[in-house]
Order: sequence, then C-alpha cells, then structure tokens
Amino acid sequence: MSIITAVSSPATPAATKPPPHFPNVPAAFFGMVLGLAGLGNAWRAATAAWHLPAAIGETLMGLATIVWAVLVVLYGLKWVFRRADAVAEALHPVQCCFIGLAGVSTMLIALAALPYDRPIAFGLLMTGAAFTLAFGVWRTGLLWQGGREPGMTTPVLYLPTVAGGFVAAAAAAAFGHADWGQLAFGAALLSWFAIESVLLHRFYTLPEMPVALRATLGIQLAPPAVGAVAYYAVNGNHADLIVNALLGYGVLQAFILLRLSPWLMKQPFSASYWAYSFGAAALATTPLRMIAHGQTGPATEIAPVLFLGANIVIGLVALGTIRLLVQGKLLPAPAPAR
Repeated sequence: MSIITAVSSPATPAATKPPPHFPNVPAAFFGMVLGLAGLGNAWRAATAAWHLPAAIGETLMGLATIVWAVLVVLYGLKWVFRRADAVAEALHPVQCCFIGLAGVSTMLIALAALPYDRPIAFGLLMTGAAFTLAFGVWRTGLLWQGGREPGMTTPVLYLPTVAGGFVAAAAAAAFGHADWGQLAFGAALLSWFAIESVLLHRFYTLPEMPVALRATLGIQLAPPAVGAVAYYAVNGNHADLIVNALLGYGVLQAFILLRLSPWLMKQPFSASYWAYSFGAAALATTPLRMIAHGQTGPATEIAPVLFLGANIVIGLVALGTIRLLVQGKLLPAPAPAR
C-alpha cells in the first residue's frame, strides 16, 4: 500500500460516473517530473564541470517534458471527467499539497526549454510561478484556519511554498532576474524554517508514522538541497558560508534517511517513492556547479559521491515505476463502489 492508495479519494457518485477506464491520475505523479528534470539539471551541471556527454542531460530533460505534458493533460481532464475525485484530492490533508507540484514541475520544464526557445520557456516560467503562488496562498490560508489532524502532518507541507519558492528563485535567476529570485528565496526559506519546526514536533511527540505515509519523508531532503541550488543561483554563483551550510544540512538529512531505510522500505514500492528523487538530484547539482565555476572545498570533493548517489536513487525508482506500469499497477486501485 502507498500514500496514493492509502489516502485515495472516495468513489465517484454514480451521477457523475467517469468514462470507462479513464485514469484517476494523482497529483503526486508530478513528482516524476521533478525527479527527471532534477537529474537532467544535475547532468547539465556535470557536463559543464566534467565534460560529460551533454546528450544525457538533454535526453532526461526531454523525457521530463514528455511526462509533464502527459500529466498536465490527464490531470486537467481529471477535473472534467472525475471531478469528485479531483475535489476530494484537493481537500485531503495530505494529497492536496501534491497539487502544488503542477506549478513547480512547469517551472522546471521552463528551465528545460530555456536553451531552445526563450519566449516559450519564459511563458512556462510565468505560468508555473503564478500557479505556485496562487495555490500556496490558498493552501496556507486553509492551514492557518486550524482544524487539522496532527497525524496528517507530513513533509508534503513543504511542497506548496518551500519547493515552489526555491524552484522559482533558481528559475528566475536562470532567466536573468536574480533580484526577483531573491524574493522567492526569502519566502521559501522562512516558510521552510516554520514548517520544519512543526514537522519535528510531530516526529518527536506523536505516535509512529503509518507505513503508508513514510515515503513522504523523502521530501525532507529537498528543502536544504533545493535551497542550496536556489541560493547559489540568486547569489551570483558564489560559494560562501550559507551555501555550504545548506549543503551540509542536506547531507545530514541524506544520512538520516539512509539510517532509516529499513524502516522506510516497509512500505512496498509505489510511485510515492519519487518523493526521494528531487532532493537527491538537487543535492548533487550545487557542488557540480561550484566545480564548473572553478571553486574548491569540501562540497566539490564529495560531488562525485552525491552525483553517483542521485543517479542510483532515481534510476532505481524509474525502473521500479516502469515495472509497475508494465504490470498495470502504476495507478492506484479504484475505490470500491458504494
């Protein structure tokens, strides 16, 4: 059982029954785009740092774009043909936050397109940023009203504002607007600090997290790792105390996740394991960019290990996902009719 099936939305009422076999695509599937595009960015950085084949990074970016386009269409149609499921997902205390990945993934596709068509890429950036801001404000407004079950507090809370803000910051800098990126970085950084305190309180004081929700802990790696990418970009590609501190905290989170791996992997493999992918890719990216800019230090020394680790993690998750797809088990099982 995965987070997708464990918190699946109720069956669609008969009056609005969707077309036969129309897929109920969870918003969490946008995490695949984050993992693929994140690894593509890491390979672009490795090409600049170590002169590795550029075709690998561009192929990953192309694959991420295809997956993103398919998911945008299917998820958009879900609001037409499976509206009850879409609304239930949007109101669910865990599933809802994954909807924010639609905007985050769009900004990453903007980065993928930037070397090929700047106007289209900029349009994607603005669309993704606008969606991210709107959804983050809407979802945070609901959280501020209270009434939340503490056991439903998981790292998915980072997705609307923290992931969205850091990616927006890095993307804005890539388009030459580092000043706007600094605003996004500040919003994401302070949101991260506030949310992490709530999460740690939940981890330390509440009962053990259910097996079906444990994959969400993979998201715990993303804030420091993606934050380092964002800070390095808006800071003009200068290595300093802050970027190294963010990388250090990211490495600590990676070690903690490795230490917890037997406990985490009690959850059978599912698409929810993509939660580990974006942080792993981002953790490898900043040291590679530092090497490409001629900088040295501990981060650049561990770059090969981080890059290899990112490729292994995302490669295994991708292979597992392909296996589920071939077996017809990728989508969550439909809820029983009432």
